[in-house]
Amino acid sequence: MSLLAEFFPTVLLLELTPGPNMAYLALLSLSRGARPALVAVLGVAMGLTVHALVAALGAGALIARSPPLYETLRWCGVAYLLWLAYEGWRGEADSAPGTAGFGDAGSRLLWRGFATNLLNPKSVLFFVSVVPRFVIEPQGEPQGAVPTVIVQMAILGTLYVAVATAVHVLVVLLAAQLRPWLVAGARRDRVRRMLSLLLAGVAAWLALSTGR
Repeated sequence: MSLLAEFFPTVLLLELTPGPNMAYLALLSLSRGARPALVAVLGVAMGLTVHALVAALGAGALIARSPPLYETLRWCGVAYLLWLAYEGWRGEADSAPGTAGFGDAGSRLLWRGFATNLLNPKSVLFFVSVVPRFVIEPQGEPQGAVPTVIVQMAILGTLYVAVATAVHVLVVLLAAQLRPWLVAGARRDRVRRMLSLLLAGVAAWLALSTGR
């Protein structure tokens, strides 16, 4: 229980630190409204869940320790953010503001949120370097039982996804409160392009901060 009590503030602090997920969701909420951004939040949560499962099964460590795999993931993530920034600059919207559900437009937002997180190398590094510190190594396990390490990783991963999703929802709702003022009148195109440049800046930051 004490390890969980230590893990929670660690995750909360990490998620309150600006990164690709927060930047993309905030920019989406500012430019298109809360509802489309909340659909993307679900996609991000799906991506986090995949990272948690991969780490619990031990595959995350293989990716982190393999330079070719890690670099491929890293640069795919950077390229994907740059592509989203380019689309935003051109004004290519996935849907009209505030109308995204789970139709075609909503599905695109869902999978974009999923890809934004899945291609984030920082998620891999978190589950490989941070989460194992909160796992207690078992002294002995019954034959045929599910390994205790996997169970612990699954619990910690579930907690991480829950905390991250709560923070992302809060970011989306706060950004949506600013949207009516930011997109009013002639400011709309200027704000859209400014947000696109900011997303491109996040891509550059990701490239610089995750290199080895």
